[in-house]
Amino acid sequence: MSTKACLSLTVAESKRLIAKGVVALPQVKHAIANGTVAIGRGSTNAYVVEELIGRRIDRTAYVAGITLPSKPATPPKLAAEKMPDVVLRRGEQMQGITVPQAVADMQRGDVLIKGANALNYKEGVAGVLMGHPTGGTVGATLGTAVTRGVVIVIPVGLEKCIPESIFEMSRRLGQGGELLGDGYLGLMPITGLIVTEIEAIQLLAPGVTASAIGCGGICGAEGAVWLMLEGERPSVEGALAVLDAVRGEPPFGG
Repeated sequence: MSTKACLSLTVAESKRLIAKGVVALPQVKHAIANGTVAIGRGSTNAYVVEELIGRRIDRTAYVAGITLPSKPATPPKLAAEKMPDVVLRRGEQMQGITVPQAVADMQRGDVLIKGANALNYKEGVAGVLMGHPTGGTVGATLGTAVTRGVVIVIPVGLEKCIPESIFEMSRRLGQGGELLGDGYLGLMPITGLIVTEIEAIQLLAPGVTASAIGCGGICGAEGAVWLMLEGERPSVEGALAVLDAVRGEPPFGG
């Protein structure tokens, strides 16, 4: 008889879990040992950086476009200066090399880690909102990465799931017309190795099947996800131990 367990993860806990899952990917391990790994900016990717280099950073210094409350109760504490892009070659951090520069020299088997703003999980497609007129990092790297067979890893939480087709939303957003309020210039559909909480758990706790069964929360759990774990009892207990290690992760910027 299989065993089940249900639990929730806050957004910060999910980001930490996903980062650990990314580092556990065989493709990332191979590139760390033999090639190049370039990590684009983003809130989840800031956790990936920490897991790869083995130390904490000011995560607010490793973001690009960010979403903040329109009328925050207290001003957010963000880094005054951005930290340099993180690019690893055979596990060593390179200095003075941006992610687009690194991708320009990448070959098959190297890894580009790029976060996302939207996810259609069923279709296996993520989306990146673009505010830069030439597409920012994704515009400068995606074509080269796809052409050369670079592995594109997309760490993205289930909180970013949307019901619409990302390809259709990209088309409609790009049709032009008058734009009011806050807005972006485009939405770029991207595909690759998508790593959500589901894939992360299954990478870190083999033998367990993870499924999303609910989302949302209050009092700091806004954006949380409820997961159901299924498997033989020892495997589910192992998964709970993995998840216990990320429980209590402080909020991003905290």
